[in-house]
Amino acid sequence: MHLYPKTALVRYGGWLPRNREAYEMFFAQLSTKVSAYRQTVSTHIEAVADFERAVIADPEMVNLVDQMFSQAEPINYIEDFAFLLHCLDILLLEPPGFLENAPLDFVGTPLCVLFDVLSNTGAAYDLFRRPAFNVAMKKLLDARGAYLKSPESNKTLTDQRGGWFSAEGLETLAGDDRGEFNVTYLCPKPDEINRGFQSWNDFFTREIQGSARPIVSDANPDTILNACESAVFRLARNVKAHDKFWLKAQNYSLCDMLNGDECAAEHFAGGTIYQAYLSPYDYHRWRAPISGTIMKTEIIPGTYYAVLPDEGAADDDPNFEPGSPYGALVRSEAWITQSAARAVVYIQSDNPKIGLVAFIGVGMVEISTCVVSVEVGQRVRQGDGIGMFQFGGSSHVLIFGPDTNITFVEDVERDGMVMVNSHIKVRSVLGRVN
Repeated sequence: MHLYPKTALVRYGGWLPRNREAYEMFFAQLSTKVSAYRQTVSTHIEAVADFERAVIADPEMVNLVDQMFSQAEPINYIEDFAFLLHCLDILLLEPPGFLENAPLDFVGTPLCVLFDVLSNTGAAYDLFRRPAFNVAMKKLLDARGAYLKSPESNKTLTDQRGGWFSAEGLETLAGDDRGEFNVTYLCPKPDEINRGFQSWNDFFTREIQGSARPIVSDANPDTILNACESAVFRLARNVKAHDKFWLKAQNYSLCDMLNGDECAAEHFAGGTIYQAYLSPYDYHRWRAPISGTIMKTEIIPGTYYAVLPDEGAADDDPNFEPGSPYGALVRSEAWITQSAARAVVYIQSDNPKIGLVAFIGVGMVEISTCVVSVEVGQRVRQGDGIGMFQFGGSSHVLIFGPDTNITFVEDVERDGMVMVNSHIKVRSVLGRVN
């Protein structure tokens, strides 16, 4: 039986501004910055210039770019490719932060907002899946990653309005019962305004205090812990090795998710998939859901902004009016488990009732960097670190075999209903095997 609940994420998981007014504000502020940039600088920054050259050197990509702008909804704020490039000049060298004017809102993945409406077109679906485009995009994102690791990127780690350590920022970070920042996370210098984080990425990949997320399973070998601080997205049983993942239902297709590994796909066929999403506010390191041995790890390159084009927001969308093209990327969250850049960690449980488990960290949009910190043959205990995401929000998946009979906690599944949007702390009990 498949359990594919309606998955309308509240505020789109914190990935996108909350409404059209916030979008308008974001692009108004960005346009002002672009105008000022054009008046003082006549060339693109190096990474953007390289991206432009890669695209215009390929006639097929040029054609798809032109079609993408023609097909985009009238509310698209990016008028043409030239303006898009200038927006990239600005955004690649700015850390994530809040919009500067009321109503205050967070833009944790600004490039995601930039490409949001454009991506929900047939031309973008073809363009954003092209290998040459993704090679060029990866170089662009690598440049942004280098900036986010630099000291210049910590300028939003302030207590001023719009800063992460302002009253509004700290309230956002503590939401969903995450806890007070200084009590929840390890801060290099907790008494300083920026808590001692030297860059945006240092702040983003902050470590959690063990006392804030204790393991409460009492070392019970039948328990499965939550691998990421995240909110419930989807639960599916009796998944297939091969399925039509490109259709509206976005069925999971194990072989495609596992990079064409037929053996692994057949092993998990008939099993269970649990998927959850991380907002940009969450703790972004991965923890072992079970105790066991690392059998295999794999980094899988993929797409960065490809989405499954749709007809827009549903009638009961919590944020946007029916038919709005905003948010296709987040509505494609199940589909991107087989398309986006991702990492897979296979863990053989010490408990034969659990068996082999696959963890997939899915790097979405500019958060494409997945770092695995364990090696094949290494022993891990429940709750040990196994890797992390860098630079923004993401999604993750746990895959269990057909003989693993799991009863999930009520925060995941209650009376047969999947508790979409339920926020679950890392290292807390996710389920138990029977």
